[in-house]
Amino acid sequence: MRHITRVTLGLLCLSALLGCRGEPSRKPPVHPNQNMDLQDKYKPQRESKLFEDKRAMRPPVEGAVGKDFLKVAYGVTKGAVASHDDRYLQEDDAYWRGLDAAGQPITALPAQVKADEAFMARGQQRYGIYCTPCHGQTGYGDGVVKTVGKLNVPSYHQDYMREYAAGHIYGVISNGSASQLMKGYKHQISVEDRWAIVAYVRALQRSQYGEPGDRAESTAQEAR
Repeated sequence: MRHITRVTLGLLCLSALLGCRGEPSRKPPVHPNQNMDLQDKYKPQRESKLFEDKRAMRPPVEGAVGKDFLKVAYGVTKGAVASHDDRYLQEDDAYWRGLDAAGQPITALPAQVKADEAFMARGQQRYGIYCTPCHGQTGYGDGVVKTVGKLNVPSYHQDYMREYAAGHIYGVISNGSASQLMKGYKHQISVEDRWAIVAYVRALQRSQYGEPGDRAESTAQEAR
């Protein structure tokens, strides 16, 4: 008797389930796992009871700057349009982007960068980590990448390279070259370290084309 009852109940349940297939309903579907689909949140222009000014949309924190960098000045574009431009968020273009007020690469290091001995040593260390595989220890483009492959890495000591503004070199380190043969390192190298590398690259260039007057007198005598 119990067996018959169980079978009957099972058939009734199955019939009920089959009968519900395709039936229209105004009720929302059953959603057992809520996860974050129905999380509490504020929508644009809504009122907030949490903040004193009742605004759900909050202004940026004082001193906030954009995390990305302008690519227009360095020739890195996607089609005819720059891949992104957040200049309205930046407070110090010279430091964060290497650009002047006109949007052109600055010629020297930013004012807040102190190029002392420790700074140059840091630049040499960071250059050794990120740059030597392609550009080599002295910047002639003879790194290990060239010895094992066919990648043509340009030398820093070519005339056109020595004429690059400091801000342009910073932009290439940040966003990559115009050809995209070199990719950007802004996610791996901090802003301060990028400027340290710029200073060290300048030192490498100067070391190959310096004049006796660039040295201390005692060192110049030895060079002669």
